[in-house]
Amino acid sequence: MLDHDLETPLTDSSEEVDQLRAMWEIRFFEEECQRLFAEGLVGGSTHLCQGQEAVVVGTARALRPGDKMLCTYRGHGAVLAMGAPLDRCFGEIMGKAEGVCGGKGGSMHLTDTSVGAYGSFAIIGAHLPIANGFGFAARYRGTDEVSACFFGDGTANIGAFHEALNLASLWALPVIFICENNLYGEYSPIASTTAIARLADRADSYSMAGEQIDGNDIGVVRAAVEAAAARARAGEGPTLIEALTYRHKGHSRSDPATYRPAGELESWLKRDPITLLEDALEGSGVPREQLDEVREGAERAVVEALERARAWSEPDPDLRLRSVYA
Repeated sequence: MLDHDLETPLTDSSEEVDQLRAMWEIRFFEEECQRLFAEGLVGGSTHLCQGQEAVVVGTARALRPGDKMLCTYRGHGAVLAMGAPLDRCFGEIMGKAEGVCGGKGGSMHLTDTSVGAYGSFAIIGAHLPIANGFGFAARYRGTDEVSACFFGDGTANIGAFHEALNLASLWALPVIFICENNLYGEYSPIASTTAIARLADRADSYSMAGEQIDGNDIGVVRAAVEAAAARARAGEGPTLIEALTYRHKGHSRSDPATYRPAGELESWLKRDPITLLEDALEGSGVPREQLDEVREGAERAVVEALERARAWSEPDPDLRLRSVYA
């Protein structure tokens, strides 16, 4: 195991402030999605990621142009962190023609290949072997691209997880497997479904680098992913990162999360990743007024993006089978 320290000192406050802005944009985006769902403007279900922003933003900031990212149906934050536009993501979730997938993907399949976000996958674990495919393609073409693959703790108990990690290690593929361990697989606490306490220990079974990190500390996340990417680019194979984090909301918007023990949410709210970064920035000398401006600017950007998306057109019914293959 290559566990990092639980705190990483700030190195560039301007860069950290930009990361804070990105995290706030994701937070406000998800809150607006919650309201859109309540208005009946989201087709199907939606799965929100409030509380997990540090994992996706820290990872995205550690990647380079050309790298690939794959994620789960709780993927709004990951796609936005890669640089997808707020308004076109709102448009997609509302089924608008101007959405990033023309309104065909919706909340659970948010995708923007122009920024390296190659899919939000609704089938648990389906994207882990695909991440291997991107890794194999990079090596075959002789590039130094890596693929980062997000998944939840429940995915670590299915066959695709073990098959993908085994093959990635066997072929030394440039893949970073990032487990967002938010302690619940849908409605089941991890202790009721998983026999080991540290999912990162499974890296040993496949002779790959692995570590468990504080997923609410963006500095720790970024450092871990940068190190994993460096190993991958050097031909040293894949890494399994278990990022400990917590979703503030239920599994989906129909889940009130009444199964959580009393006090658990309140305990994790004290370690809100946005609050942790704000406190660190303020401690390094960034004025509270500037931090407030970052939050207000992010909220304004999200509100304006949603206003644009609401005004966009519905898809032409004649295009419903375009880009659909059977």
